[in-house]
Amino acid sequence: MAGGAFATSGGGGEFEAKITPIVIISCIMAATGGLMFGYDVGVSGGVTSMPPFLKKFFPAVYRKTVLEKGLDSNYCKYDNQGLQLFTSSLYLAGLTSTFFASYTTRVLGRRITMLIAGVFFIGGVIFNAAAQNLAMLIVGRILLGCGVGFANQAVPVFLSEIAPSRIRGALNILFQLNITIGILFANLVNYGTNKIEGGWGWRLSLGLAGIPALLLTVGALLVVDTPNSLIERGRTEEGKAALKKIRGTDNIEPEFLELVEASRVAQEVKHPFRNLLKRKNRPQLVISIALQIFQQFTGINAIMFYAPVLFNTLGFKNDASLYSAVITGAVNVLSTVVSIYSVDKLGRRMLLLEAGVQMFLSQVVIAIILGFKVTDHSDELSKGYAIFVVILVCTFVSAFAWSWGPLGWLIPSEIFPLETRSAGQSVTVCVNLLFTFVIAQAFLSMLCHFKFGIFIFFSSWVFIMSIFVFFLVPETKNIPIEEMTERVWKKHWFWKRFTEDEYTNDKIANADYQL
Repeated sequence: MAGGAFATSGGGGEFEAKITPIVIISCIMAATGGLMFGYDVGVSGGVTSMPPFLKKFFPAVYRKTVLEKGLDSNYCKYDNQGLQLFTSSLYLAGLTSTFFASYTTRVLGRRITMLIAGVFFIGGVIFNAAAQNLAMLIVGRILLGCGVGFANQAVPVFLSEIAPSRIRGALNILFQLNITIGILFANLVNYGTNKIEGGWGWRLSLGLAGIPALLLTVGALLVVDTPNSLIERGRTEEGKAALKKIRGTDNIEPEFLELVEASRVAQEVKHPFRNLLKRKNRPQLVISIALQIFQQFTGINAIMFYAPVLFNTLGFKNDASLYSAVITGAVNVLSTVVSIYSVDKLGRRMLLLEAGVQMFLSQVVIAIILGFKVTDHSDELSKGYAIFVVILVCTFVSAFAWSWGPLGWLIPSEIFPLETRSAGQSVTVCVNLLFTFVIAQAFLSMLCHFKFGIFIFFSSWVFIMSIFVFFLVPETKNIPIEEMTERVWKKHWFWKRFTEDEYTNDKIANADYQL
């Protein structure tokens, strides 16, 4: 695959582009932002099930889980707002910082935004690893959250813009793959640090997040900014040189001219957020927001944040629960690799629809088993059932990892036109973090009140989102970003009514202006 080139076809289509080493290296470096995000998601679930950590920061939970076993309902052991705030404060900070990140992505470029993210990450890691009280812990999480906001804003846009369109899907999924590797790495670290005598293992768990933080910061110093970003900021010649460099060919004129034209149109838009609300941008906005809400309501983060806590609740002992979380983390990584190979071949819709069926069935079966086998005070799932629940959770996670996980980020990053891309990505990240925050803050309380019904709750959402995809999400594989309107929206049975009227009005307005 590397080194292959496609000539430009007349009337739009593929531009000539080799898959150059600089593209591969830039994408790997940029995607370490995902590694950091994943590590933060995975590590919080593990440390919150470690007794020394609970004893120091959350004595009330420590009493319920360690000292007063059997007094409280199985499903309610970890129901504590402070504990949930430790996990969810990161997403709230990410949500707020996204608005600033949208501005820096547009004005300072994608590379500088990734650098800012790296600096925030390093600050957060220092506070967390050295935490002496809950306030230091929460400040560290907030700094990490700011890093997440900046990284999630810049990285998917950077990857979409630097990748040749025929492998855009695969390269973009590098971000999601690194999130899953980060989660797995965190689970393995937690499994190891939990065995450390002296009760300081959790500090090591939180401190090792410094590795991906440093990788992202160094990566941001080394990579080249995207041609789109350089042209958008008026540095046309630098943009042209960067395009030659990343495409590995001198024949870049057609793509360069299209980027300049897209940038000219974008410059005319003075208020990108207001422009987002225009009727012609309705399809992209609705789909992006819906995908983010649905991605969280699959229940995946509930399972990923709290996998060790969840398995503890089901009666797995502490070590076994961290071990089970490692297994689900590994399945997550492998299934995301499946997505990288299949997304540009099978297409986006096919993966989303197949996964919907798989996730729906696995959650319903989990709910049935838990309904019969885990009562409020029974302590054990028999070994056979316990293994079966882990297999079902893995079935669910694998389906998510080759569909809603990566595609929830990929589709929004490729459907917005340049003039609203930064604002669109901002809204996408915001909605994602808002609903991640809601689920993180509410999950342990929901588990306490819904009990096994929580899986029925999530499976009914999976059913709704599959219907949405079937009717309203068009296929976008192998379509250059600048041609989405002509080739996707204007041909879709439902969305075409939003694009046609608006573009006709724009043309009439332009004609009047010229007269």
